[in-house]
Amino acid sequence: MNTCVIPALRNMKDFEKVLKTDHELIIFLETRLSQVENIVKLAKQHNKKIIMHADLIQGLKGDEYGLEYLIHNVKVDGIISTKSSAISFAKKRNVMGIQRLFAIDSHALDHNLNVCQKIQPDYIEVLPGILPGVIKEIYERTGIKVIAGGLIRTEEDVKNSMENGAYAVTTSNRELW
Repeated sequence: MNTCVIPALRNMKDFEKVLKTDHELIIFLETRLSQVENIVKLAKQHNKKIIMHADLIQGLKGDEYGLEYLIHNVKVDGIISTKSSAISFAKKRNVMGIQRLFAIDSHALDHNLNVCQKIQPDYIEVLPGILPGVIKEIYERTGIKVIAGGLIRTEEDVKNSMENGAYAVTTSNRELW
């Protein structure tokens, strides 16, 4: 098992598979609101920590009330979001906050890094995660650990991301778990 790889799940079949692994941390990318409580409960029974992508839960509005539900009622271990307000909300409630950002061009990257310097997420997940120079730059500019995500398809992608400054990688590719 690759300890720097964090499984990023999109369905219950993958969830059932990852529960049988040694991975302690799981990111749930897509689900329905009706499944959230059972997912977290089952994960905790298997000594797993669950980070929910608040933007991708069908039926949940990613505002402060939706986040409050995830944090206080469901008891997620962390929130991942593209919205800095969601990450700030999580951090104020002592829940892990992962700011997801897309490195699409220099302007977007500069804007996102300025936001990250203000809100100080626990981690920054950069997509696509196969941009070695960008991973290094994000860490150097913010001092915040970077998780590489998106388009991580091979062991070589994992290795390259780690060698270029990533703290960890997220992937939905089961073969890399």
